[in-house]
This record gives sequence, C-alpha cells and structure tokens, in this order.
Amino acid sequence: MAPISVNAAVDAPRERVFELLCDLAARPAFTDHFASNFQLTREQASGVGAGARFEVGAPRGIEWMDTTITEAERPHLIVEQGHGGRSNRIALKTVWELTEGPGAVTTVALTFITDPSGHRGGHWWRRRWRRALRRLGGAIESGERPPELVAVAGADRLPAA
Repeated sequence: MAPISVNAAVDAPRERVFELLCDLAARPAFTDHFASNFQLTREQASGVGAGARFEVGAPRGIEWMDTTITEAERPHLIVEQGHGGRSNRIALKTVWELTEGPGAVTTVALTFITDPSGHRGGHWWRRRWRRALRRLGGAIESGERPPELVAVAGADRLPAA
C-alpha cells in the first residue's frame, strides 16, 4: 500500500499536542473508533520505547497491530514502528509531524506506511486516520484529559517505592 498522508489543524500549542500524541495510554481517546482492546506492552506509556497492541480489524488481514515509539524529537516529530497481520508479518510505520502555525495553531501531519507495498486497504486506513485527527483536535481543544487512561495489566501489583 502506498503511504497514506492526512493532516489537520489543531487549535493548541505544539508542546501540548506532542505530549498527548507521545502518551500511548491516551491514544484510545481519539482512535477507539477503529482500535479496540488497547493494551500497553510496557509500563512506560510515553516517549521512546513506549508500546501498545490493539485490535483494528482492517481489511486484508490486519486484525491486530502493535506499535512502539522509536523516535521522539520534541516538539515536532514522533515515529512509531510496529507490525500487524497474521504472525505480525506486515511491517507498519506511523510518522507524526507537528508544525507551528499562526497563534497557537498546530498542524498535525500523519503518514502511515505498511509493507509489503502491495497490501490493500488504503481508503479504509485514510478514513480512520482522518477521523482520528479530527477527534484528536476535539480532545485537545476542549482542554479535557481523556477520562480513563490505559494501564499495563498488573501494573498496580508493583511494590510502592
């Protein structure tokens, strides 16, 4: 599948948008229309190394998907890499680029890439990611934090420091 690119203007400072995007525990707040059963793969929910696995039910075989933040250059770039499909054979990459606009407006550009490039389903992904960016803008512009953040299973069993 050719890379999918979508973008949206968000009426919020770039730092605030970066913080929300970099926190995988908050990701279901704007992706739960296509990503369900969201689970963190590490205790660290934010920044480089944070990871998650979730069900997407995309056409052509990507039922489950995982993602890990591999690069985070504050406040303008987040790169995620992961896998999906049967036996996690399809490589996936998501790139979030944040650009400051006039005032407190931030332009969020998302590029989603799957490999092999012959994989179909581009329209399905484009619609879902476009809606996710609209929902991201609504979540940030309302000033409310997602009501319930995702946690790692068993995280509460750690002894208090």
